[in-house]
Amino acid sequence: MAANPPGQVGFQNKNRAAILAELDKEKRRLIQSQSMNNPGASIPLSRPAVNKEFRDQAEQQHIAAQQKAALQHAHAHSSGFFITQDSSFGNLILPVLPRLDPE
Repeated sequence: MAANPPGQVGFQNKNRAAILAELDKEKRRLIQSQSMNNPGASIPLSRPAVNKEFRDQAEQQHIAAQQKAALQHAHAHSSGFFITQDSSFGNLILPVLPRLDPE
């Protein structure tokens, strides 16, 4: 490997510094133009925490309304019996099978 003359090394270092400065300037310009084109880009996507109790209550009311609608629909369009109950599988209503005494 050939050694570079001392003057050449200084020139390469200055050239590298100039290239790095130019790249940094270009990077800043691109970031600035991106934020100008997308004003919402600088807004954080996470929202402040909403009161958990309020959110849970609203969710429970929504589920209750869905259960009521599903139960009314099932009663209107089926001859079976259904109940509302929490299900491990996400079902809003469950069919009820009557127990018959063995004769």
